[in-house]
Amino acid sequence: MKVDELLKRLENIRIDEDERREIAEYLAQTLGDKESLSAYHFMTKDKTIYDFGSYENLLESNKVSPDDAFVYVRNDYFIGYHPVTYFYPFFVDKYLLVDVYLSKLGLKADVYHVAPATGLKYVAAVIKFQYTNRVVVEVADIDNVVTNTNLPTLIYGGVRDKHIDDDEVDKIASRFSSQKLFAGYNFSMARKIIRGYYEGHYTSLPKDVKAIRDAYNRIFQPYRIEYDLKSKRIIPWFERKLF
Repeated sequence: MKVDELLKRLENIRIDEDERREIAEYLAQTLGDKESLSAYHFMTKDKTIYDFGSYENLLESNKVSPDDAFVYVRNDYFIGYHPVTYFYPFFVDKYLLVDVYLSKLGLKADVYHVAPATGLKYVAAVIKFQYTNRVVVEVADIDNVVTNTNLPTLIYGGVRDKHIDDDEVDKIASRFSSQKLFAGYNFSMARKIIRGYYEGHYTSLPKDVKAIRDAYNRIFQPYRIEYDLKSKRIIPWFERKLF
């Protein structure tokens, strides 16, 4: 690779990280204190955040374009101890990445959280933990995640023009979650092992957990922050703790 090509690639990586950092901090500050009936949101390129229903209504009235969408956000709230979503926010729901990808393709479903959002670039998980009054945010590049999880190969049948049948969404989510992407474990088993290690304190699992963590980081390449809702500040990595 030529020097100028390498420098350009490194510059693109830096810009992408800066952009994800800005998104993560903005979401922590705007959604962290916000009570919402919807767990699903779209953030547009002008940083406006719409819950899923409002976004759909704006699409129908042509007040927003699918190309305006920029970040697909899953916003969750936990009262007590929940190590899976603390350490691995994108494990919160096996449907999340499926919904994101189908939305980016410009499709719409009747029941699931799929709506035309062709401009999407990032997916974010925003997790609030009431017990510690902290918010964990991870932001990932959708194209990278889609490639690393083989999502394009899992979609066949059930698509009619711009509509996808809900039972087909179910099938895609099942295909996605059954893949052994996480150190030889599928979505469900990876979650079970993590819970066994942190909640059951099984001493035989450290190697498995490390392997799952390495696979998770390779697949999602997430930008992560933790935000304290009381002090309104980003928590440095050396101050982070589960509970």
